[in-house]
Amino acid sequence: MTNILFAASQSAWTKYETHLTTALDATGLDYTLATDLPADQVDYIIYAPNATVQDFTPYTRLKAVMNLWAGVEQVVNNPTLTAPLTRMVDAEGLTQGMVEWVTGHVLRHHLGMDAHIVNPDQTWDDTPPPVAKDRPVTILGLGVLGQACASQLSRIGFSVTGWSRSQKDIPGITCLSGPEGLRHALLGAQIVVLLLPDTPATENTLDADALAALPDGAVIVNPGRGTLIDDDALLAALPRLGHATLDTFRTEPLPKDHPYWSHPKVTVTPHIASATRPDSAARVIADNIARAERGETLHHLVDRAAGY
Repeated sequence: MTNILFAASQSAWTKYETHLTTALDATGLDYTLATDLPADQVDYIIYAPNATVQDFTPYTRLKAVMNLWAGVEQVVNNPTLTAPLTRMVDAEGLTQGMVEWVTGHVLRHHLGMDAHIVNPDQTWDDTPPPVAKDRPVTILGLGVLGQACASQLSRIGFSVTGWSRSQKDIPGITCLSGPEGLRHALLGAQIVVLLLPDTPATENTLDADALAALPDGAVIVNPGRGTLIDDDALLAALPRLGHATLDTFRTEPLPKDHPYWSHPKVTVTPHIASATRPDSAARVIADNIARAERGETLHHLVDRAAGY
């Protein structure tokens, strides 16, 4: 019998229970799935970092923790967790959602749609936008989400440059890495999309120096993590930049008195760029547990040293 503990909020259990049961049944495993099991009998934990489980020490036979979220920054450094940790990579839900949100907002800024949608003076400006190949887009972060977004934008016709901590090789994408690579990636970017993980090394990636490297009128799109941007530096740089569309913030919900809310060059969206979809995420988790029970390597293992 494989014992699986669901450690997340009650509302999450309500959303996931049926989907997980269906997905686990399809694997043929003999299992128990519950929100309350004796700690020393738990084999796997399906986990949200805001769960009441914070001390993993009692889970003496734990084989793996399956994070329900793509981000693991709230659990990866937990000293009591010594079992393997996986992050959520869900091509059907989470990845597709991110691709759609990023593509939509990149196209919005590329086409200058705001000027036509919000046009109180009824200005007739028939200046056409450039075609996609003439609009350089840079994506900071070439993990699963970054690669998916870069590939989709490239297929549309955008000239896409990607930057990551380690060098990548992606067909159709100019891939850069390292400090000099970051500066080069920013210098020519008219639209910058941030999809880096939240780690000490990525905090304030867009600081005053990095923002100064961007050309006048450049647009920033951040569906990644709020910590990637130095907020004060961005506010100071906005007069010469085109716009910032921000979906993630250091404090969420974004405080009512935050200057982003009222800034004419900032769009705030409430952390909706990508979300885990219970039906597809349940299949990812069930497949991974079945793999582990067959003695196979887990998918989407977190690199503890890198933090993601």
